[in-house]
Amino acid sequence: MLSADIQVVLPEMVLAIYAMIALLGAVYTVKDGAASLLVWITSGIFLVLALWIGASNGTHIAFGGTFVDDGFARFAKVVILISAAAILLMSEGYMSRHGLLRFEYPLLVALATVGMMVMVSAGDLMSLYMGLELQSLALYVVAALRRDSVKSTEAGLKYFVLGALSSGLLLYGASLTYGYAGTTVFSGIIEATRDGVSLGLLFGLVFMLAGFSFKVSAAPFHMWTPDVYEGSPTPVTAFFATAPKVAAMALFARVVHDAFGGVVGDWQQIVAFLSVVSMFLGAIAAIGQTNIKRLMAYSSIAHMGFALMGLAAGSAFGVQAMLIYMAIYVTMNVGTFAFILSMEKDGRVVTDIASLQMYSKREPLKALAMLVLMFSLAGVPPMVGFFGKFYVLRAAYEAGLGWLAVAGVVASVIGAFYYLRIVYYMYFGEDKEALDPGMSPVLWGFLMGSAVVMVVGVYNLFGIEPAAALAAASLVN
Repeated sequence: MLSADIQVVLPEMVLAIYAMIALLGAVYTVKDGAASLLVWITSGIFLVLALWIGASNGTHIAFGGTFVDDGFARFAKVVILISAAAILLMSEGYMSRHGLLRFEYPLLVALATVGMMVMVSAGDLMSLYMGLELQSLALYVVAALRRDSVKSTEAGLKYFVLGALSSGLLLYGASLTYGYAGTTVFSGIIEATRDGVSLGLLFGLVFMLAGFSFKVSAAPFHMWTPDVYEGSPTPVTAFFATAPKVAAMALFARVVHDAFGGVVGDWQQIVAFLSVVSMFLGAIAAIGQTNIKRLMAYSSIAHMGFALMGLAAGSAFGVQAMLIYMAIYVTMNVGTFAFILSMEKDGRVVTDIASLQMYSKREPLKALAMLVLMFSLAGVPPMVGFFGKFYVLRAAYEAGLGWLAVAGVVASVIGAFYYLRIVYYMYFGEDKEALDPGMSPVLWGFLMGSAVVMVVGVYNLFGIEPAAALAAASLVN
């Protein structure tokens, strides 16, 4: 019996054991001398695990229902692993140039990824919390990786304090849920809600949703996001904007459907409210931003609002739309942050969007790739980003949430302003001092690759649609 359980959690065990062995090996040998090699090895392991998990099928339950390996979990894990590998590869050159590449960095990312993999497979409130905290503790440390920077230290401290608060909300909700349902296993909770949800269970659900909202940086629980995005080293910001968002959104979907799937009406309006507030706050607050990292923070808040719109539908198609949206969102962010990582002037990091004035005159190809990504983030057809928004809007409309779909369209139009402002600066701004020319081959490859995907992907979304449909069907029965 135990061997069968271990077989189910083997990918997570492999990654955790690798991280621990590499950590001990680096401490007692070359320390930071192995950092660059560890980045490449860790990225390679991520990609191998993504292929391994992607090739699996069926639904497997381990440890008495506390761990679930199904199509939904596998889809989320593949996206998490590929995006984590991409960010690690992109960050190696930047971290080396700025003296930040320590051996702990790729290993903390690996441990955070283990936590994310446990999160999306959680079938129990205790395994959910274990995965969430493993991810969070590693992320608190990498946020403060630049120890000689006040802003980086502040980012790590803010993230830790507010993260502890959100964990408290989540634990309080989980304890209420356990108290009124009599079990921590999701299958038992859904049985307890078969005849309706009691007031105590409803309070437990609300507190847990508040905790999850913090993790996906949904308004009004977004307060940490702009400061942490700005203060963290740029590769860490890129990581925050990709893999953890997918994991938290998948965990959100897992809980509302696996544990509270029988009472959709009780959580649908809460999720719809979070969606509306996030979309509008992200769209409006980003307009006044001049720092591109803060702008991307508010952009992520707005995008999480759109992803929550798919979840608010409460249907299998809604989950499918959310998964498609998150896969597209991650691809757009990888390309955008590849560009942001290359923004330097005389070797110093530049984050002011005004520095992109007339960038197209000096770097026409990179400016064109950035234009494609900005149009896609704004949801301008025929870029792939438009189809991501189309799916979640359609899911909301078909679920009878027409007002939410209309609100999404309005928020998308408002948000287009700050994406198009970057394009305006690059093509029609004043000709000012130029950024440093050139870009590392790795960053150039990710920038161009994601831009090409945004254009070519309109053909069939690279097969993501049927994969997401299968994943959603395994979650929503």
